[in-house]
Amino acid sequence: MTDATPTQDPPASASSDADRQRIAKRIARAGVCSRREAEAMILDGRVMLNGQILDTPAVTVNQSDKIVVDGKPLPSAEPTRLWRYFKPRGLVVSNRDEKNRSTIFDELPQDMPRVMSVGRLDLDTEGLLLLTNDGGLARYLELPSTGWVRKYRVRVRGIVDTQKLEALSGGVMIDGIAYQEIKARLDKQMPSNAWLTLALTEGKNREIRHVMDYLGYPVSRLLRLSYGPFQLGKLAENAVEEVKPAVLRDQLGEMASQFTIQTAAPVPAPQQRRKPAGRRPSRGHGAAKKPAGSTLTLRTRKPKR
Repeated sequence: MTDATPTQDPPASASSDADRQRIAKRIARAGVCSRREAEAMILDGRVMLNGQILDTPAVTVNQSDKIVVDGKPLPSAEPTRLWRYFKPRGLVVSNRDEKNRSTIFDELPQDMPRVMSVGRLDLDTEGLLLLTNDGGLARYLELPSTGWVRKYRVRVRGIVDTQKLEALSGGVMIDGIAYQEIKARLDKQMPSNAWLTLALTEGKNREIRHVMDYLGYPVSRLLRLSYGPFQLGKLAENAVEEVKPAVLRDQLGEMASQFTIQTAAPVPAPQQRRKPAGRRPSRGHGAAKKPAGSTLTLRTRKPKR
């Protein structure tokens, strides 16, 4: 057992890879496993700190500490990264499912690093889901205090009363649970269904479904369009696309300094194309070109008589 002084869990915040941090967090940021899995590995005696086997995860470490997991030195922490993912219906947002259902992690590309979701979407909800390799970033983006709006496209059953929708702007209490402000708009009313656009900043478990059921409009389809400044856009279903580091840094603003976001490599200056020697003069700007694969017809002069 190391003589490192156990400390209390630090308060939840957006800080990532500071000079001192919990050892389980350091292991998770290195991409070895989740923080909970790291804590279990420590309790199993699989982690060494500065040459001594740990038996408790209640230890903080700094950059100079030597950590070994399963006999291998801990790799350096990976830069903070973020991806947009179009989650289809029917996938569970979980690493493991007790009912053995398919998860989003079964569908992600094999060359992706270990990632976690920013919040969750339930089984029947589709659309934008953010993924990151940094637990600190995930927790920060999930906080309602960030003020980032989650926008949804919702199809409901019934004839919608717009006054009921407007009342949601003041929040609503359902079965003892307080739901904060929801901005709701009726986009299209059909004979038995309607399309709505909803925007909220909190996002409790199955919030939209619970609120719509309370109003008498059961949800038949739910699609998340955006999460803060990040849009679903034209992303194809089940596709994943990384957010550029510069974009992530810009959107985080002052908080970007709390994360190890990779600095983009400088873009090389464009090089002039060298014209091949002996090239024939062009036919002039706008001159028609012969389509590829067309047949060239030669004109011949008639002999003089």
